[in-house]
Amino acid sequence: MTQLIPFKQVDVFTSSPFNGNPLAVILQADGLSDEQMAAIARWTNLSETTFVLPATVAGADYRVRIFTPDTEFPFAGHPTLGTAHALLEAGIKLNSAGKIVQQCGIGLVTVNIAADGSLAFAAPEATLTPYSDALLSTALNSDAFDPQQPVVVADMGIRWLLVPMLSAGAVLAIKPNVIDLERLQKHARVDGVMPFGPLSGCDEQLEVRGLLIEQGSLTEDPVTGSANACVARYRQSLGKTTDYRVRQGSAIQRNGRLQVSFRPDGIWIGGQTVTVIDGTMRV
Repeated sequence: MTQLIPFKQVDVFTSSPFNGNPLAVILQADGLSDEQMAAIARWTNLSETTFVLPATVAGADYRVRIFTPDTEFPFAGHPTLGTAHALLEAGIKLNSAGKIVQQCGIGLVTVNIAADGSLAFAAPEATLTPYSDALLSTALNSDAFDPQQPVVVADMGIRWLLVPMLSAGAVLAIKPNVIDLERLQKHARVDGVMPFGPLSGCDEQLEVRGLLIEQGSLTEDPVTGSANACVARYRQSLGKTTDYRVRQGSAIQRNGRLQVSFRPDGIWIGGQTVTVIDGTMRV
């Protein structure tokens, strides 16, 4: 039997449409099977599609499942903020004013709601493991690595290889070698590689890129919540706890912006989200 399910497509980490990271949000997904969710995620063909379900643990406002076209993630950053935005816009009743609590594969994740409508999620804990591989230079076609900061694998349910570079210019100059980047990704057992470097002379302090190989092809993530949360945890481990802003997407003509804030109650990764498509999906 055909059913109509509420559906939104939102743009995350931007205040204007078509500049951030798109996300499909399927509301009221409790009637869908795992197979249907996977099929819908393949069809939307976005980096992630989320499915909203009733919470099953105390304290959560909702439960979410996060699918890529190929697999399911226990957690991801831009799907967390995009799903919270879609639910707030749809009028979800919250357990506590000023915040929305998501249940996902890594447990409960709190999203704070600012007065200007921006949202910020609490960065989960991350395991940081130093990593060395001769493939780094050939995979990124660069030797402009920052010798003062170690390359690490950051595991936050999703795994990123964090590569500190000497400058934002060095980050933007990277032209990945697809074959070696895929080998590097497999060697490190990571979901993607994130080079980052310092910016000067603008409102942002860090330039980042999210590079990954999917089905043998190079993909660049426009704006990456989980990887930026990993970078924030990494910087915290080095004693760098000053708030900063991130620019991402420059190399692919996007204009993503994130705010990273260090607070006594955690590290918060925030930004704006806008709705681009609002309607129903026929299933």
